[in-house]
This record gives sequence, structure tokens and C-alpha cells, in this order.
Amino acid sequence: MDKANHPVAELISSGVPGLNDVLGGGWLTNRMYLIEGTPGSGKTTIALQFLSEGAARGESVLYVSLSETEVELRGVADSHGWDLSGIAVREMLPSQDTLQPDEQYTMFHPSEVELSETTLKILSDVESLKPTRVVFDSLSELRLLAGSSLRYRRQILALKQFFAGRACTVLLLDDMTAMEHDLQVQSIAHAVLRLEQIHSDYGSSRRRLTVTKYRGQQFRGGYHDYKIVRGGVQVFPRLIAAEHAVTSSVRTLPTGIAELDALLGGGIESGTSSLLIGAPGTGKSTIAAQFALCAAKRGEHAALFIFDESITTLRIRCAGLGMDLDPYLQNGTIALRQIDPAELSPGELVHDIRGAVIDDGATVVVIDSLNGYLNAMPNERFLILHLHELLTFLGRNGVATLLIGAQHGLIGTQMQSPVDASYLADAVIMLRYFEAEGSVRQAISVVKKRGGHHERTIRDFSMDSRGLHIGPPLRQFRGILTGVPVLVSSGEEERPG
Repeated sequence: MDKANHPVAELISSGVPGLNDVLGGGWLTNRMYLIEGTPGSGKTTIALQFLSEGAARGESVLYVSLSETEVELRGVADSHGWDLSGIAVREMLPSQDTLQPDEQYTMFHPSEVELSETTLKILSDVESLKPTRVVFDSLSELRLLAGSSLRYRRQILALKQFFAGRACTVLLLDDMTAMEHDLQVQSIAHAVLRLEQIHSDYGSSRRRLTVTKYRGQQFRGGYHDYKIVRGGVQVFPRLIAAEHAVTSSVRTLPTGIAELDALLGGGIESGTSSLLIGAPGTGKSTIAAQFALCAAKRGEHAALFIFDESITTLRIRCAGLGMDLDPYLQNGTIALRQIDPAELSPGELVHDIRGAVIDDGATVVVIDSLNGYLNAMPNERFLILHLHELLTFLGRNGVATLLIGAQHGLIGTQMQSPVDASYLADAVIMLRYFEAEGSVRQAISVVKKRGGHHERTIRDFSMDSRGLHIGPPLRQFRGILTGVPVLVSSGEEERPG
């Protein structure tokens, strides 16, 4: 066979941010693709973005509507601020005359007449416009006109054969409204993109997509979150940490507080993750903010993703402790992002964190807190896998990550965490309330640090308008972690163990 007679397939952009990454670069030209999803999942929006991309490049593009009027399509475009003047729209809707008794078919079955008429109109438009990109919306109408699955399959095969020699890339949209979901078109299409909607008990609906097949092309498998906003669909490709090179250099990042650095054996290392765990109000977020502030003072970039308090509250609280974040917020060395777990999908959160690292060069990332991060996940059992991939990605990029874990309860031995991430973290800093001499005090200790020396003492910890204060080891007490320690005598204090 002479290959010169067949156009070479090249990759063209889908026009959807993030989707090209999922598809391994985009759509192969001169192929037929299937996009399926329930009504409202964004099929029409993706199709219009695909055609708009072609129109912007000066190509001839065609939208064949079998279910929506041109007025409705232009209403969708207006909602996104698009101009469809470069897109040829053809309505193939049944005429209102077909409702008249005189127009009812008697000698032939309606499917035999309507299908051929619709097909002839479509082929005529293709011959005259010679488009390079075509969208059919939707296949449900063709399926109904065909009348039988055999005739429907033959019709799709005929369309594929017709477009094969015309250097045209075709998207078929299927709203999956048939009683039974058949695989006829899936077997014919070169690739299949499935859109799904997940309706939670509270908050906005979550949307995700997956590529179920793509012949001869490497693509990013699994589910990928996406959202529909003004301007179109945005896809957030699933994070694969192994795709990122490992940063070889390791630096020790100090906190700016000598006693805390001593506890940590000099500070925390770049490319590692640290978990700050304790009861609410013990100072976890404040210590994390101190890490970020110290990085900003060195001229580095820090990004804080906060779930549990507002940006204003964090700024005021830090200012009251002598930690003024405003100058660094203004010059961009510290970035604060307020996260609403009811509205933000896990994929979008990872996309924002990845952007802070890759685009902004963040060397310190704070996730405050794991409790909010857990609520942002649609299914709790995937949290650890999701978090592991994220921490691996941050570690490969030399980022020092600080995770905040708020435990349930305030004092005592029955403290519980909503999720145990201590084995994932390279260092664990524990903060505790304890009772002593008629007052509630706070204690800090480093219970784990991989690959480096650290103090194993339990020190007194306090916060005031002058900042964070870490006192000497609390050797005069025994049982501080229980919340109700016992004052020991000097003789007991000297005994080892």
C-alpha cells in the first residue's frame, strides 16, 4: 500500500487546558473519537473548545447538532464569553411539519426515511465546507433513527469510512440516555473519553474523566478531576510523582528559633515532610508559619494552603505574636491560599500545589490541616495513597513540606487523629497541653526524624507578643504526655531512663 496516499496523523490540541496532558499530547488527526457522559457533564463545552481551537488556527470547522438548536448553542457560548462566528453550525432537528398527519410515513418505516435524509444533509455539508474538525451532537438521535443496533453500527462505520479519506478529525458526543449502554461505538472509535459526575451529600458536584482507550497512543490513565467555569472546562491531570526528576542537593532549613533548631538537630531538610501534631490551639499552625516566615526572610518562596481558618485571622494572629507576614505577602515570597473543601476537588488542590512549586518555585509548602484535606477527599480510603503521591512529588522537587494534624480531644492519653500520617512523614513534632501548678501549659517534643540526629527531650513551649518561646527540658516532671504529670524529686530526676 502506498503510504503517500494517506495523510500522516499528527497530534492537535484539544483546546481544553490540562486535557492534552491526559491524552499524551492531544488528539491524533484524521481519526474518529467518542466523548460520552451524562447530560450536564460538559461534553458540548469540550466540543466547542475543540472547534474554537481549530477556528483560531484558521481551519474550517463544523458543528452538527442533532438535538440542540443553534440558539441554544450560542447561549452556551455566550455563557463562556466565546464568539462562534468561525464555527459553522448545522441543525439536523426534525421539522415541525412532521407533527402534521399528512407527513406521517405509511409505506416506509420512519427510520428508513429520516436516517437517510439526515445522513445526506450531513455529507453534503462536509463536501461543501471541507472541514478539518467536525462534532456530532449527539449519537442518541442517530441511535433512535437507526432503529436497530445492527443498522446503527453500520451507520457509524459508514461515517468513519466517509471521513477517513478527508483529513478530518471527528468527535462523536453520546449523552448515554439509551436504556442499555452499548459498546458499539466504543469498539469503532479510535479513543473513548468518559465524563462522570459525583454528587456528594454536601457541597458542589465533583466531576472527573478517564480515557478508557486510545489506540496507538500513550495516555495518562486513571481518573482526573475537572471543573466547568466561565471560559470552559479545566482538567487537572492526576499527579504521577515518578515523572519528576529527583533533586540531589539537600539543605538544612533553620526555623530562626535556636531552641527549636536544637530540638530538630539544626532544622528540617529540604525534600522532607514534617508532621506537626497536637490538640487544637497548641501552636502547630504558628510553628508552620514561622518556618514559612524564615524561608521568606532568606528570599525563598513559601506557599500555605489553609483549610481551617481565614487568611485574615491567620495574618492578625501572627502579627499579634510578632510575626508580620504582610510585607512578604505583598512582595510575593509568601502565598496564602484559602481552601474550601466543600468546593475544591482533590485534583484541583494538587494542581494548585504543583503550580506553587513548578511555576512559583516554592521551597516550603504548608498544608493546614490534614483534617481539612481529609474532608476534601471524596473517599477516605484513598487519602493515604493520594497524600503519599503528593509528598513524593514534593520531595523529588526539594520542597520542605509541613503537614498539620489536629487531634481530637484536648488533654490526656486518649488523643486521636482523624488519619494516621505519622509513618509517611520524615519528622514528627508533637505538641501537648499539660497541667502544672494550677495552670495549663504546653510542651513540645520531636518524636521522630529520619536521617538525622534530634533531641528526645520534652521542652516547655509558650507563645506571646514577642514570639515563640521554647524553654529548657521539663526534667522535673514525669508523665507530661498523659496531660497530668507528676512532679518528681531531685533523686528520681537523676536516675537514668
